[in-house]
Amino acid sequence: MWTHKAWAGRFLPHPLPAAERLRAYADWCTAVEGNTTFYATPSRDTVASWAQQTDPGFRFVVKLPKAITHERRLAGAEAELRAFLAAMEPLGPRAHALWIQLPGSFAPADVPVLAGFLRRLPADHRYAVEVRHPAFFDDPHAAAPLEDVLSAAGAEWVPFDTTAFFRSPPTSDAERDAWTKKPRVALRTAALTDRPIVRYLGRDDTARTVAGWQPWVEVVAGWLRAGRSPTMFLHTPDNADAPLLARRFHDEVRARVPDLEALPTPLPVEPSTLF
Repeated sequence: MWTHKAWAGRFLPHPLPAAERLRAYADWCTAVEGNTTFYATPSRDTVASWAQQTDPGFRFVVKLPKAITHERRLAGAEAELRAFLAAMEPLGPRAHALWIQLPGSFAPADVPVLAGFLRRLPADHRYAVEVRHPAFFDDPHAAAPLEDVLSAAGAEWVPFDTTAFFRSPPTSDAERDAWTKKPRVALRTAALTDRPIVRYLGRDDTARTVAGWQPWVEVVAGWLRAGRSPTMFLHTPDNADAPLLARRFHDEVRARVPDLEALPTPLPVEPSTLF
């Protein structure tokens, strides 16, 4: 998202060379979803440039390529997996978790395939799994085996909370587009590890987005008080104000957990003036 056009000149300086945009984004937020890796494994040099632009404590949650998760469905993709892991190596400690997003057709009957895949993964990474089949959220008998498999592997279950988004019909082109693409599943707030990861989708309207995330403020604050280290990703259909919203969410959590470290202070996009 650090190349999002809506942010240029607002949150990130413009024009700005491509090799410096992530560095500017890291002044706003301390984590990022690596979604482009879903479509193609980047070169090792590209990943090395990501590492060079961020501090060691910056968090990348990087999605496995769709060739592994959607096309091969976790079977027979050893070559693609090796290439992906080799490309991610320059991130070092910044690779907070490797994100296994599974298609909506990946059902409870497929959990043994996931179990075998997780067992074959190298132990020097953390893993996080996102499922989208409604049965995992509606049927405790389907959720329990998945939780057991993830817990055995030390992997986290990543909820994608779209409940606030689907609460009322869409009102913009961006919302209508998201309405047809985003998963509609029940809310899940349980964490399996000491590093929970949450994805939240609000609305174009800021007030409705903020109202929808209020339960997460308390959940995340509770995780922090318990010694966990959560990562929260805030989205809206157009993502135009996402950096501001992410910082606002962080401020609301910090008001409840005062010893939470503050986010960086972004550099001004334009020179300050007296007028």
